[in-house]
Amino acid sequence: MPQITVDYSARLSEGFDRRGFALALHDAVVGIAAAKYEACKTQFRATEDTTVGRDEDGHVVVHVTLGLLAGRTDETKARLTEAVLELLRTYVKPGTGAALHASAEVRDLDASYRKFDA
Repeated sequence: MPQITVDYSARLSEGFDRRGFALALHDAVVGIAAAKYEACKTQFRATEDTTVGRDEDGHVVVHVTLGLLAGRTDETKARLTEAVLELLRTYVKPGTGAALHASAEVRDLDASYRKFDA
């Protein structure tokens, strides 16, 4: 915990500082949601096809999902999603002519969540 997944349009590969974003995001998660650095895990998944509305071209998408153990207040979750959006403004450069659609969501991990480190 936290389990962080970042889905993004492959067109952003050059304009998305993923490492910088992940490190800054981990700082935010520790500061806002009282997580531990060593528990922060972020995975990035590039998507080849993006369609917004009826348009295939001219749009790029980034969506960040943060899975946290239950117990954070709605206010904490909202502060965290706002921080994610601010970080995306800093670390994503969509390029000329591309409309960036960015979103974030914090979810409680299910009670069945378990992990191990080897």
